[in-house]
Amino acid sequence: MARKPFVSISVALQTLRANPLHTLLSTLGIIIGVAALVAILSLGDGMEAFFRRQIERTTDLQSIMVSSRTTERIDGVTVRRTSYPKLTVADAERLGKQLADQAMVALFTRRAAQIRVPDDTVRSGAYLRAVTPNALEMSTDNLRAGRFINTADVEQKQAVIVLSEPLARRLFGDETEAVWMGRSVLVDGKPAEMVGLLAATEEEGPPFAYVPLGALAGEASQRTPPTLVVKAHRVEEVPLVKQHIQTWLTEHYDPDSFFIQTNEARVEQARRGILMFKLVMGLITGISVVVGGIGVMNVLLMSITERTREIGIRKATGARRGDIVVQFLAEAVAISCFGCFVGLALGMVTILAATPIIRHITEAPFYAAFNWSTVVIVLVVALLIGIIFGTYPAWRASRLAPVDAIRHE
Repeated sequence: MARKPFVSISVALQTLRANPLHTLLSTLGIIIGVAALVAILSLGDGMEAFFRRQIERTTDLQSIMVSSRTTERIDGVTVRRTSYPKLTVADAERLGKQLADQAMVALFTRRAAQIRVPDDTVRSGAYLRAVTPNALEMSTDNLRAGRFINTADVEQKQAVIVLSEPLARRLFGDETEAVWMGRSVLVDGKPAEMVGLLAATEEEGPPFAYVPLGALAGEASQRTPPTLVVKAHRVEEVPLVKQHIQTWLTEHYDPDSFFIQTNEARVEQARRGILMFKLVMGLITGISVVVGGIGVMNVLLMSITERTREIGIRKATGARRGDIVVQFLAEAVAISCFGCFVGLALGMVTILAATPIIRHITEAPFYAAFNWSTVVIVLVVALLIGIIFGTYPAWRASRLAPVDAIRHE
């Protein structure tokens, strides 16, 4: 009994090989449907990855800000607290280790400063960002030359500075970048060595510079406690990361002494948008797969009509209704598997041809994202199509009376 399914599959494969044109036509719908499924899944994953990169580069949806509560309201009046906790570099390191799989953590302060060239009248106002070394990874800035702030700079409070390109040009004029490196500037009268240069961006904002946290702080910066910035790897993980931060604050500090700021409303909008995109793509692929399944059912119903005498002879020689059902279900699964694998290959070829065209037209760095889960989905679809759309033809074949089937012309 255990060998009957394998015998049925063998008979089904022999039937398919006996009439290759018939097999090709019967699988054409599945081939097109699965090719569309593979293309849409891969292109859809690529679009999602592209949108996520744009969100990371152009928005702060993934960022969570934790800052000390320096004021409180008393009788409707906002007054400054006499004491409040201050987050440290050690705190950022501990939290960063706990959230390593979900987010990046950095500490920073920000203040306005006057920067000028020694023995020169050239000066500029700039925003000074005192940061920990991983701040560059969490920002949209890119290093053009030199290096960024490192751990030794923060630990030893080195007087080094990384300038934005517009600020460097304003201070040093038309000199070459090689000459800029190692130059000394005065930050509110305190000397600092330039060790890095940031690339210019399309939207030039106010001049700014990076310095190590704790160095060149100034009195205003000392009065303002540093802010902890946590950037989730994925926008969907922001609520979970926020919950982890609240738990961590409860364990180490009084959580009421801190503000936790997020863009939860915009995060929820982004999550809904991505979910809606996936649902729409799933609906489109579902329609194409159903069309392929209907084609399999029609072909099997025609096959029953053509092989009525064969079915009658098999039943007359001892085949039971279950044997006939297994026979035609095996044929349906074989047809759908063959069509799905051909469709998988066709879908991959379509992706390889379509993505360069999309990049050329849109001038955007778009790439399809093929995952092995797509192969698994194709296998599941093949089995479901064969079973769902092959059940009725198999049941109908098993219901044929042997005498009437043998007499059928």
